[in-house]
Amino acid sequence: MEPFSVSVTDASLTDLRDRLAAARLLPDSPGRPWSGLNADYLAELVASWREFDWREREVWLNGHPQYQAEIDGSRLHFVHRRTSRADAPALLVMHGWPHTFAMQLDYVDLLPDFHVVVASLPGFAYSSPYSSGPLTEPRLAATMHALMTDVLGYDRYLTYGEDVTANVNDLIAASHPESVAGILVTHAHFPTQQEREQLDDPAADEFFTALAARQRTSGAYAQIQGTRPDTLAAGLNDSPTGLLAWLVEKFVEWSDTPPDDPRSVERHLARERLLTEATIYWTTQTIASSFRPYFDETDAPPIPPVEVPASMHIQRHETTYPESVAHSFYRDLRTFERLEEGGHFTIAEVPDAMATRTRDFARQLGLL
Repeated sequence: MEPFSVSVTDASLTDLRDRLAAARLLPDSPGRPWSGLNADYLAELVASWREFDWREREVWLNGHPQYQAEIDGSRLHFVHRRTSRADAPALLVMHGWPHTFAMQLDYVDLLPDFHVVVASLPGFAYSSPYSSGPLTEPRLAATMHALMTDVLGYDRYLTYGEDVTANVNDLIAASHPESVAGILVTHAHFPTQQEREQLDDPAADEFFTALAARQRTSGAYAQIQGTRPDTLAAGLNDSPTGLLAWLVEKFVEWSDTPPDDPRSVERHLARERLLTEATIYWTTQTIASSFRPYFDETDAPPIPPVEVPASMHIQRHETTYPESVAHSFYRDLRTFERLEEGGHFTIAEVPDAMATRTRDFARQLGLL
């Protein structure tokens, strides 16, 4: 394990600004469906990115202790912020796509009484991709568990994941109950078809039918990333404007943002945070490797039920998730609630609320 700090060259930032200055922006297509982004907002963001003070954000990022460690062929990057109390609870925090570790640090800063680990997935930000073999959910779970136990030496820890690490979160808790003190959930388990049939719950049928219908109209990004990743990445890696549009569309569409104005995403995710994410992707050239969870994942075996204590806080985009499904999978469900605010990027959007819930959960478990 070695210390790490973020350091972007002046030449890279100059090249970025030159490319943004030469951006060829397009108007909105006539009659286009709402997708989370429009031409006016993109133009604003491009102008803001040209003036963005990355050096200030770099200092802020480096205010969080960062390291790299070799695990399973990846040079894994992570934040490890320890507190003064040796027996304080440890918490593993995992991001998804298209965000990075940086989007979760506001939440980390609100938990000074925890040992907090925020890992960059292999191929994201400052973590190298796996040197060989696919990036699958079971492999990610093994990597993250090894980080917490073999590298950092924690006997017990809490775990949290979002988006592509939602299943990883469940897998860690299900596979290592001896090490996982509890699991925090905002992206709940999606049962297999066989599991759904066993539920025999009309509310569950209605929820998953609606989810599938929504995926048919908003899931094209995943189809492209899972079937033509290099073709898409070639354009995004060469055009910062294209990269910005691809990323921010998802932040707007998936966050708890009213659809009438994409700028309202900034009520939960400030513009400097959006531009920080874009700059990390651009300067590390990791957009292609960030697609690997989409095209590497094969049909994984069903995830066993989670037996460790669980605290579930349903984010706004899945607000009708049936409680019966939660109880069938999370066998020791201590809390089930539907959040009033906070979408797909829950701990980034409502860090104060989630920090409070994390602390409450730790107290329930006798860890604080």
